Amino acid sequence: MDLGKKYIVGVFDDDGVLLKGVKQVRSKGVNIEEVYTPFPVHHLEDALGYKRSRLPIVSFLFGITGTTLALILQISMMVVDWPMIIGGKPFFAYPDFVPVAFELSVLLAAYGMVGTFFVRSDLKPHAKPRIFDLRSTDDVHIMAIDLAANSLSEEEISVILKESGAVEVNNKEFED
Repeated sequence: MDLGKKYIVGVFDDDGVLLKGVKQVRSKGVNIEEVYTPFPVHHLEDALGYKRSRLPIVSFLFGITGTTLALILQISMMVVDWPMIIGGKPFFAYPDFVPVAFELSVLLAAYGMVGTFFVRSDLKPHAKPRIFDLRSTDDVHIMAIDLAANSLSEEEISVILKESGAVEVNNKEFED
């Protein structure tokens, strides 16, 4: 019983060739798992068909939660539990509550985004990274294609990668 994941790895030496190659590979019906580059390649996320991130929505929801918690906390303490007249101001002096509400909004939004990113990206403290090629941090671009996610055979995908400009085509297997 084989428990590993098999990948075909295309190695590209130029970002322009990589961008055209991604479009060609996707047009032939091949699902690309991920592309690893040593520097940002403009419009690569569009070529891969990535949707816009929903992280700003999550940030807004955590920020609203922080604002609500701060206002509930301050109103319950300063108006309900222990009302005090300070400097002749009313119990519910809203302008005094704004700085604390703002700071708690920013705090919860920041921690919420980081936590959501870690959970969504499946970043665990003791996870082993999948390194497809050590040169991906130096000077080459790597296109990883999961064989199980594609209906084409290994040989067909290799031919498509070579036609799209890959300098090398390698096989890689990882244990789950």
